[in-house]
Amino acid sequence: MKLSEYIINDVKPLNSKNKISDLQELFNQLTFSHIPVKDDNNTYLGSFSETDAHCFESDKTLDEYKYAIEDFFVRDNTLMLDVLEAFAVNSANIMPVLNERNEYLGYYELNDIISLFGDSPFFAEPGGVLVVEKGINDYSFSELSQIVESNGGKLLGAFISKMNSDLVQITLKISSTGLNEIIQTFRRYSYNIVSGHEEDSYIESLKERSDYLKRYLSI
Repeated sequence: MKLSEYIINDVKPLNSKNKISDLQELFNQLTFSHIPVKDDNNTYLGSFSETDAHCFESDKTLDEYKYAIEDFFVRDNTLMLDVLEAFAVNSANIMPVLNERNEYLGYYELNDIISLFGDSPFFAEPGGVLVVEKGINDYSFSELSQIVESNGGKLLGAFISKMNSDLVQITLKISSTGLNEIIQTFRRYSYNIVSGHEEDSYIESLKERSDYLKRYLSI
């Protein structure tokens, strides 16, 4: 199913000649973070945020507050991850959608896009989640994939979950009957294991040996 099939058009953009009171009333009726606005030529101008709207004088027109318009949108062919990024960057729960001719088509709702993302194999397929860490210039996604697949696993998805000037953390979703062999291979390739959502027998073995040594020394 195409992402564009989730475009909603049940709330029309306000006209820039509308009163602020119209904008405030819409926000009182809806749970939207923003309301789209167009001009007399049906050209999309941007969106007003709920936070700003309640600070405006209700008897004035939207035109008089053009400086507060937030000019964000996505295209009807924008990929899902880029749409999610647009939601996050603009702290919005609706996202106006334009076509290549800059015509307003409607909007996406954040909950719909998150639900679609949640249905992707990264989240829906069974498997383990592994977070590994390495020097920012010392890793490659081809190496990550090779390590996983050489141990009989399948890489369902990977993304950089943390990064600074020295280190990068990568979160991996792996379809595998067990993560332990994959974890040990990552260690041999000098990756630090930040977390694994299946039992790491190497760590458990170290704990057991440590407990045994403590009991031995206490005799």
